[in-house]
Amino acid sequence: MPEGDTVWKAAQRQHAALAGKTLTRTDFRVPAYATVDLAGRRVDEVVARGKHLLHRIGDTTLHTHLKMEGVWRVFPDGKRWSRPAFEARVVLDVPRLQSVGFALGVVELVPRDREDDAVGHLGPDLLGPDWDAAEAERRMRAHPETPVFVALLDQRNLAGFGNVYANELCFLRGLDPHRPVGAVDDLAGAIALGRRMILANRDRAARVTTGIDAPGRRLWVYSHGGQPCRRCGTRVRSGELGATELTERFVWWCPHCQPEWTP
Repeated sequence: MPEGDTVWKAAQRQHAALAGKTLTRTDFRVPAYATVDLAGRRVDEVVARGKHLLHRIGDTTLHTHLKMEGVWRVFPDGKRWSRPAFEARVVLDVPRLQSVGFALGVVELVPRDREDDAVGHLGPDLLGPDWDAAEAERRMRAHPETPVFVALLDQRNLAGFGNVYANELCFLRGLDPHRPVGAVDDLAGAIALGRRMILANRDRAARVTTGIDAPGRRLWVYSHGGQPCRRCGTRVRSGELGATELTERFVWWCPHCQPEWTP
């Protein structure tokens, strides 16, 4: 599932292409909105809210979520789409451009003054104007028994982290991802470091947590199960933590750099 910085970049591209323009045609290829026509309405702005995208169109908000496979792309008029037409869920036309949402996990139209019905459950947005570190920590500490890795991924606590950041942040802070939130002494420091990382990466072409922007060297432990730890050489372990049939929460950690937590 995309991280918050990926969605933030998507919102920036959509805003640059659509904001201030009037829709000439819309095509919602989901049953609930198949007959909806927003042609003639102005796109005021496109913003990210955690991992959610909000296209604000007149008095209506198009709320979408990329989930695992989704993506928004912009094409000049007449250009062949880069993905199959059967994957298209939303098509928004403005003069000379076409914006297409492919394989979107969520497509929802809500009144603009009721956006909270769609995203009001989210915690402070790591890349948003509402960021509140103290509130994010308070929400995480409200459930002290939750493993810190799972708590970082819970969008109700703070919105924007996905598996990459949760894994990398636990490594950089020397935290066993299984450690309960209540046993993390400097949670505020971990949250602050995570925000610095996601802010630093939002304008980069590739996500980097090691400080080395080179293929195969950008991340510390994420997706490196069975490989030597880049810091100490110990074999990186992997598993699942907090996963359900609707989520994939794969975890990687170095047992030396992130000593095992014991009650």
